[in-house]
Amino acid sequence: MKQTDKKQKKGLFPLEHWQKVAALLVIYDALAVNISYFAALLLRFDLRYSFIPVSYLTSFQRFAPFYSVICVIVFAAFKLYNMMWRYAGYYELAYSSVACVLTSVIHSLLIMPFIFYGFGRMRMPFSYYIFGAVFQYVLIVGARFGYKALLFFKNAMAESSGGPRIMIVGCGSAGQMILRDIKTSDRVNGRVCCLIDDNPNKKGRFIDGVKVVGDRYDIIHYCKKYHIDKIYVAIPSAKYEDLRAILDICKETGCELKNLPAMYQLVNGEVNVSQMRNVDVLDLLGREPVKVDLSEIFEYIKGKRILVTGGGGSIGSELCRQVANHSPALLLIYDVYENNAYDIQQELKRTHPELNLAVEIGSVRDSRRLNELFARYKPDIVYHAAAHKHVPLMEDSPNEAIKNNVFGTYKTAYAAMMNGVQRFVLISTDKAVNPTNIMGASKRICEMIIQAFDQKIKENKENEIPVLRSHMEDGDTPGVFLPSPVEGDSGSRVKTEFVAVRFGNVLGSNGSVIPLFKKQIETTRVVTVTHKDIIRYFMTIPEAVSLVLEAGTYAKGGEIFVLDMGEPVKIDTLARNLIKLSGLRPDVDVKIEYTGLRPGEKLYEEKLMSEEGLKTTPNNLIHIGNPIAFDIDEFLAKLSDLLTAAFENSDNIRELVMDIVDTYHPADNS
Repeated sequence: MKQTDKKQKKGLFPLEHWQKVAALLVIYDALAVNISYFAALLLRFDLRYSFIPVSYLTSFQRFAPFYSVICVIVFAAFKLYNMMWRYAGYYELAYSSVACVLTSVIHSLLIMPFIFYGFGRMRMPFSYYIFGAVFQYVLIVGARFGYKALLFFKNAMAESSGGPRIMIVGCGSAGQMILRDIKTSDRVNGRVCCLIDDNPNKKGRFIDGVKVVGDRYDIIHYCKKYHIDKIYVAIPSAKYEDLRAILDICKETGCELKNLPAMYQLVNGEVNVSQMRNVDVLDLLGREPVKVDLSEIFEYIKGKRILVTGGGGSIGSELCRQVANHSPALLLIYDVYENNAYDIQQELKRTHPELNLAVEIGSVRDSRRLNELFARYKPDIVYHAAAHKHVPLMEDSPNEAIKNNVFGTYKTAYAAMMNGVQRFVLISTDKAVNPTNIMGASKRICEMIIQAFDQKIKENKENEIPVLRSHMEDGDTPGVFLPSPVEGDSGSRVKTEFVAVRFGNVLGSNGSVIPLFKKQIETTRVVTVTHKDIIRYFMTIPEAVSLVLEAGTYAKGGEIFVLDMGEPVKIDTLARNLIKLSGLRPDVDVKIEYTGLRPGEKLYEEKLMSEEGLKTTPNNLIHIGNPIAFDIDEFLAKLSDLLTAAFENSDNIRELVMDIVDTYHPADNS
């Protein structure tokens, strides 16, 4: 929703909740300060209004409006109308105390002229100043801290009447804020029974009445002792290894787990229970998240015209989100599936109303559509994410994998080259290494296409790159090499750099195991794993996209960028951890069935072929594989036969692929 829409929804002068509370406090304070001093005057004369001299009453009445304004100004200067009194502590107490003392002194000094005026040199009674200051302090400070006390007693009564029993792991600033929020918030139902912290100096001590019972190794014991239902892990500054070790212990308790994920929440002073999120299996991966240099990415993308093919998919849509954050001159989303394209279009319109966004529907297999788009939008950078990726489905429809992955890439790359694109980044996969399935083999051919294009351009021989067409056009025959439209000094025109980015399985993407396992746990309570020993490398969608973007900044042309994804993870272990994080027991509450390897599937995936080797980059988790030499002219010639066979839906397409990719050996998993 745009800002203007929000204003229309809230009215002409929208106020946040705290601003409404502040307005009520202003009115309350203006009344309270005057009631305080009037009560002091009344007390001085034995609570009998008729005994108060007219001179005192007149002076008080004349000064009251001025004093109200003075108090509101002073209180505002001390930020008493901006503080979150729900979480009030020593800081708030000190500021409100100083403000009350200061206004009481001002009252004592400024009321004198009002007494002198018309009444000679008489003074207000001494007790008036003392009791007035005391009453004012009680009403001003008491009202604010009384709200906090009311919430505390309300939650204490709720705790005694039941609710979830909570353990907090971490007694630092974040943990104490979470504890305070649970105790004072009227939105949180539950009771904190104990605290856990690895600092031995804290063991046995109390924080807000709750005892620190031990360290991480005592978690399981005290979960049983206190019958804990929920565990809140509040250590946003912990090292990844420590956090993972703690979560590994917590998941064995069968309790519901929530984690405070980010340090920025602590810096912003926003730490409360609403910032806690469910612990996910992503937290248990065997490595730290990849960190990228966002400043480099920003400088590279800023002001550029970006095209993302397959922009509605899991990787493509995240690419669009991150590109939108880096001020491109244009973001063009191209996808054949209109529903996904529409979803990411509406999201970006909502989150980035300033973005120059274009969304086009079409296939990467349509050369004329691609050329028309490139000529109209003139992109500077292309991220090619469009592909068929589902291994078993592609095994059943191998020709479609070749049509879409291989020749969709070829046609998009050719259009990019012919239209002056600066850089073309291919999204590849670790399944391209020693492939045993047609999807992996097709992506390996895509990598070879990228390397072939880049080499021909560097040699100023882009005229030798053939145009491949799959449809009848002007009397042409499908698959025939046509003269390249590039003419003249091509070296001065064609500057496109082609690179590929290779990574492993993406958690949370369409077709990945995590959504499937979650659905199975929720519905059938039977999780299917293909093989007990199958292992995979994993990364998150944001990590994959960050790698793709950073590859664009490092690229010189022809490289295959590879992410160091740490140690591979057993799918069986992943499934069992996910069951435990759901508060269930593997093989007891949820059954695990082993269904056998699917067509084209292998037990493990490699990240690189051994002959490719590795080069380093400024990011020690990103490496570059040296291109494997192959006969480019022979490769381009074989693509013509492959094109004809694919679009004729040939039965021997695998044999043709094996002739091109000598590392492709189809798996027989029958």
